[in-house]
Amino acid sequence: MFTEHLNSRPFFKENFDELLLELSRLYNIVRNGGVDVDSAKDPQSGNGQNFVRQTTKYWVHPDNVMELKLYILKYLPVLIYRTKGSSKPPSPAITSIYYDNSDLDLYLGRIEKSEGAEAIRLRWYGDMDSNEIFVERKTHHEDWTGEKSVKERFSIKEKHVNDYISGDYTLESKVERLREEGKKSEQDLHDMLALSQEVYDSIHSKHLVPVVRSFYNRTAFQLPGDARVRISLDTELTMVREDSFDGKPRAGDNWRRTDIGVDYPFSQLPEKDVCRFPYAILEVKLQTESGVEPPRWVLDLIDSHLVEAVPKFSKFIHGVSVLLEDRVDVLPFWFSQMDRDIRKPAIKGFGVTRTSSPRGSFVGVDNTVRQRSSRANSATPSQSSLQQYQNDIEVVVDTEPGEHSSQNEGTATQYSNANEGSGMGEPSEETALLGHRGRSHGGLHRSESWLQKINPFAKHGTSQQQLDNVPSTSSRGNQPNKRIAVPVRVEPKVFFANERTFLSWLNFAIVLGSLALGLLNFGDKTGKIAGAAFTVIAMFVMVYALMLFQWRAERIRRREAGPYDDRIGPTILVVVLISAVVLNFYLKIVFST
Repeated sequence: MFTEHLNSRPFFKENFDELLLELSRLYNIVRNGGVDVDSAKDPQSGNGQNFVRQTTKYWVHPDNVMELKLYILKYLPVLIYRTKGSSKPPSPAITSIYYDNSDLDLYLGRIEKSEGAEAIRLRWYGDMDSNEIFVERKTHHEDWTGEKSVKERFSIKEKHVNDYISGDYTLESKVERLREEGKKSEQDLHDMLALSQEVYDSIHSKHLVPVVRSFYNRTAFQLPGDARVRISLDTELTMVREDSFDGKPRAGDNWRRTDIGVDYPFSQLPEKDVCRFPYAILEVKLQTESGVEPPRWVLDLIDSHLVEAVPKFSKFIHGVSVLLEDRVDVLPFWFSQMDRDIRKPAIKGFGVTRTSSPRGSFVGVDNTVRQRSSRANSATPSQSSLQQYQNDIEVVVDTEPGEHSSQNEGTATQYSNANEGSGMGEPSEETALLGHRGRSHGGLHRSESWLQKINPFAKHGTSQQQLDNVPSTSSRGNQPNKRIAVPVRVEPKVFFANERTFLSWLNFAIVLGSLALGLLNFGDKTGKIAGAAFTVIAMFVMVYALMLFQWRAERIRRREAGPYDDRIGPTILVVVLISAVVLNFYLKIVFST
């Protein structure tokens, strides 16, 4: 009753978006000394079409969303992508349609991080009337291949999507138009055509259909013209079924279902078709020189009580594993984290506090480096937070052979003194910021009823005692006949160790073979018999070593848990060697007498 009464009061639904935008503008004035130092920068400066980006992901509890935004605003302004000539406030909504087949092969490849695993999605920004659809493909590459994971995309008009999927439309006409306009290089145009053909081939060869939709509102933080630090916060994350595996037509013959739009919380849908994620998703994206540590404030943030690290979190994987649970045998590792409250006791002196003096820090945000006693005497980032960041890194190469709409159709603007921001290679991903919605906490206000269905912890309070003694009541991560896919980073040195073991076996075989050749060439009758025996053993060792090397290498690629030891091979080898030595002694004694 209290929650319903509170929700009905206007003050509880106060929209803080306007205040956050104004605060971002004021911070930028202070940051630049009252001078617009970025307005003359090229929005695309500091970035190419193809770059390596380090990404880490975290969960943020709804109670911490506002404090997190205020902390980030100290260092980065809010960034908005605004179309040229448009007075309409930009929509922060981002919607993606993920494709897979009835066997969920793409899901399995992504969750097991198989080499070359693909994820194909169709994405648009803003409302349902958006005319530009981005076709994206993510390809995972293992470290041992020497390649980085790649994300590629191209744009297509919404009216052509169905024809493109059916094979009745190609991008050749668009490529010719771009070539005539001179907006793209020949290499970019070639890559665009190749990507469109490869995605089409994957859809038809793997029998891909729309499976899951993800929806969220994105708030982006970034300095204009500077892509070194990019932070995005996704709120109101919702996954919706798009498949027809149960015989119920949802999308039908269309590339997406048309009975819903971007009207969160999608209350018109049955509960089995929708999954409302209880947390916001924070992504920290860095582009730094090799060996350069992340900014200190970033390390302070990821080491704070505001975030919960969830490396390799995927909206696609989570949506499939929850909505199509009866069709999957492998669950993501973060299901175990859904069993507990991610809220932590606040760190003293970190984040937003009330100042006790007029000389306090700006708008009551304390200097974290000065306040946190554990780091007061340290000139370098803490080893724990740096190690945590390095463990959570996901390296991705972004390529966009398609159009950069920000260069031709719009500009990225920040709510500060600067009028132009940065498209940074993914202009539309920075679209979602602070829309005008009558909700508090960045649009993450939720009712208790549906939240408890997703996260049983929602019914617990936030007191210190409850945070210290939170019971685990969910069996989400312990479902029968399903295994949890735990991410395992395979270092190149693991393969080198396997090769060294193989070379050790070869070294032994060479020594044994040399001894055998010596006996065959220079020995008497007994020596030649022993040499023949040792030759056979040496050849057996080489063949066995090669088979063992290939077997271990394949298991390492598959990230199998083991065992990797071999008890049978060495035992047989010792027995054979002893038999050969005994045979040599026996023959020598017999022929001597």
